Amino acid sequence: MANFSKSNVPQFSVDVYQNEYLPQDGREVNAIVTVTATGGGTVGAAVGTSYAPGQGPSAGVAIMVDCSGSMDYPPTKMRNARDATAAAIDTLRDGTHFAVIGGTHVAKEVYPGGGRLAVADRATREQAKQALRRLSAGGGTAIGTWLRLADRLLGSADVTIRHGILLTDGRNEHEAPEDLKAALDSCAGRFTCDARGVGTDWEVKEVTGIASALLGTADIVADPTGLAADFTQMMETAMGKEVADVALRLWTPVGTTIKFVKQVAPTVQQLTDRRTEAGPRAGDYPTGSWGDESRDYHVCVEVPSAGLGQEMLAARVSLVVPQPDGSVQNLGAQGLVRAVWTDDMVASTSINPQVAHYTGQAELAQAIQQGLNLRKAGDMDGATAKLGRAVQLASASGNADTAKLLAKVVDVVDATAGTVRLKAKVEEADEMTLETRSTKTVRVKK
Repeated sequence: MANFSKSNVPQFSVDVYQNEYLPQDGREVNAIVTVTATGGGTVGAAVGTSYAPGQGPSAGVAIMVDCSGSMDYPPTKMRNARDATAAAIDTLRDGTHFAVIGGTHVAKEVYPGGGRLAVADRATREQAKQALRRLSAGGGTAIGTWLRLADRLLGSADVTIRHGILLTDGRNEHEAPEDLKAALDSCAGRFTCDARGVGTDWEVKEVTGIASALLGTADIVADPTGLAADFTQMMETAMGKEVADVALRLWTPVGTTIKFVKQVAPTVQQLTDRRTEAGPRAGDYPTGSWGDESRDYHVCVEVPSAGLGQEMLAARVSLVVPQPDGSVQNLGAQGLVRAVWTDDMVASTSINPQVAHYTGQAELAQAIQQGLNLRKAGDMDGATAKLGRAVQLASASGNADTAKLLAKVVDVVDATAGTVRLKAKVEEADEMTLETRSTKTVRVKK
């Protein structure tokens, strides 16, 4: 939560794409809301850059490294995790607060210790890298304890941006699922977190669930040698964030209900049940931290039916940041979702291209997840049908990355028709990659 000086804060804009025309008795209004932040002062800052006071956003980062016994099988895993953490530390901007946590069935402060964060400069980076040499594998996995320690440490510094990076190679076997859920509930809104699974012995739904709850990214690093590049990129992105706790505020008139709100690019992320009330007929949906970037949201509202020729404002979209005193700062961007009733069949039945595209991308993610679940359950016919539909949707929308991942799990006979055969043998890493990245979308071709 922060106050900003105007010089280095990105300017936010909101664009709404929709077909506002409804047939007689039509009630459902769909819109794609594109939010763009541009012109912030610190994106792509050189490593080791330091800012004059007030010029760069203050940030705190906690790196959580799995140190459970399985990280020694093979031993290269632990070595690569140490090297990746060192690479991430080298990517920290001068003045960034940071800590390294070793995670087993308990969470330990590896650096700096004493329940606090270090401040990045040449000396502390070197000390942190020395401390990494003491990281060794042994013990179980209780990720909730890692997250709670990260939360305590990040909360100890007065910083604008709070971010975690979490690496695990196994399942969360040493605490109950409800303990992890309780930890995520208590950390949500306090810091964002990227989660990575290394190797193939971890649980996709656990890792993606952590990232989703904490509004971060999730991915697989099947080969441990890829960790350093991945950690460097994650840290560069974290260093580019400039505004924390941005919320999408939706105001709707009397009689209107919000059916759903979800992020649809760069990934599909359900936000509907994360609403917090914000005064009469308004609610806030969390979007996390922003740098220079653009994201798309699908808003679906149900309006009361009205007569032909009538029109109404179905929803007003704005962006706000909560302040420490309980007030909010409005980021000045606004978009309007409208409804107009018409007897022109052509107008009322045409689907907006953006809405159609992202409806397809959301269905694509769902088809992949259902198909893989059916395959695991032994329902090969069901799996073939769902994954065939996924291939068809990926092909139609130009989602080449997802199409490539699907082709490692099925033999594609006809992409346009969605005709596929399940491969008899699938590498575990390929299946996990497809599941982990299933929510990644492509944007509408302009």
